[in-house]
Amino acid sequence: MEEQAEKPELITKIAKFLPSVEKPLYKQGFNERLKWTGLALLMYLTMSYITVFGLAPTSFEQFRFFEIVLGSKFGSLMTLGIGPIVTAGIILQLLVGSKIINWDMTKPDSRKKFQTWNKTLAISFAFIEATAFVLAGAVPVAGGVPILLIVILQLAAGGIIVILLDELVSKWGFGSGVSLFIAAGVGSQILVRAISPLAATCAPLQFSTCIPGEGNPPIGLLWGFLSNLISGNFIESLVNFMPLLATVLVFLLVIYIQGIKVEVPLAFSALRGFGKSWSLKLLYTSNIPVILTAALLANVQLTARVGISPTPEGLCGVMGCFDDQGNPTSGIVYYLSAPRNLLIDVVTFALTPSEVLRAFTYLAFLVIGSVIFSVFWVNTAGMDAKTIAGQIEGIGMQIPGYRRDPRIVESVLNRYIPPLSVLGGFTVGLLAALGDFTGAIGSGTGILLTVMIIYNYYEELSNQPLEDAHPLIRKLLGGE
Repeated sequence: MEEQAEKPELITKIAKFLPSVEKPLYKQGFNERLKWTGLALLMYLTMSYITVFGLAPTSFEQFRFFEIVLGSKFGSLMTLGIGPIVTAGIILQLLVGSKIINWDMTKPDSRKKFQTWNKTLAISFAFIEATAFVLAGAVPVAGGVPILLIVILQLAAGGIIVILLDELVSKWGFGSGVSLFIAAGVGSQILVRAISPLAATCAPLQFSTCIPGEGNPPIGLLWGFLSNLISGNFIESLVNFMPLLATVLVFLLVIYIQGIKVEVPLAFSALRGFGKSWSLKLLYTSNIPVILTAALLANVQLTARVGISPTPEGLCGVMGCFDDQGNPTSGIVYYLSAPRNLLIDVVTFALTPSEVLRAFTYLAFLVIGSVIFSVFWVNTAGMDAKTIAGQIEGIGMQIPGYRRDPRIVESVLNRYIPPLSVLGGFTVGLLAALGDFTGAIGSGTGILLTVMIIYNYYEELSNQPLEDAHPLIRKLLGGE
């Protein structure tokens, strides 16, 4: 008991020394909040193009999946991306959700304690992950121990800046920095991979390398599809067209599922005849479960690269082997990664039994992980029936036909919220896995996250007072 009593005092003392962003002391207008959100995004994108000093020349192509789910760009100051934040969140979610740490998340003090510990762990993981990336060779260093330490400090500093940018967006802007950075990273990848006319060998400030030619085609799949179609290479044309089609289909499917919801009717206690409904979406916990699960997968795959060494089968370690391009070829890490171009393999009759098993294990991990994190998130983020019932009671509303009692509202909400947390986690995990199997640009997981983030931003901005917003923004958001 004494140890438990000391913990809040300890974390409070630690929190005083952590860098932080103060909350605004006044109510901000729409334009000001939009300005801070845009500023945070601009800083993130700028740092994504600042190369870390001391790196050895190498390709980071094998880390595209990590860049998508972690909102990072390997080799830059944004190498860690949101990794430290999400890793800290995963650990706390598991500890609190499994009651190993018994915090009552319906109480403000417990939620504040959760946030403080989350930030403390995130800053710690910025240094831990930076060290692990360098020592594992994921970020190769061109120099001895002094350069190695400098690279680690640069990566950790970038991770801490992301934590502060996330805090800036949450307190001064709209939405979450974590979501904003993921959407920006995936969105830019989709645009480049779909329509860029530049060659794949294009290098900064070397314009001659950007001009496409024979044996050096444009990186945009649209141009590959058109050129192969015109020249009569129908198989190659199909290979270029399938990811484009899959990307559009995944976009439309996610948008459709976003609109599925249950409406709980409510009425004002003091004003008879007036009421509204409380919407409970199928994807009740939004994209959080798949972010946490995909980040867990990314951490597993990065861990698998620690200690790998050359063997006749390739670069192998305890968890499996990798080819020269860094793609998993066997072991646990192989079965916890998405099959590449599974849909194309089906169309061209090139599917193998090992790829079928790999698809099944990957899908199972993504779905089960999303369900678990969805259930935990409901209990730790104040989205459970008891908390929502308190909010409904606080605004003076009740369910028609029942007396005004938060316990009654809670019992009604309990018919929907627990099943929706499970079904929503299952659906979002299934969508992400199936999207990955189609070979969609930016990966199915990335597209799912991006569409949901943009949709959530649209909903949040639409509910804001738009008096001081630009007329074009008011029109886009459905205002007058």
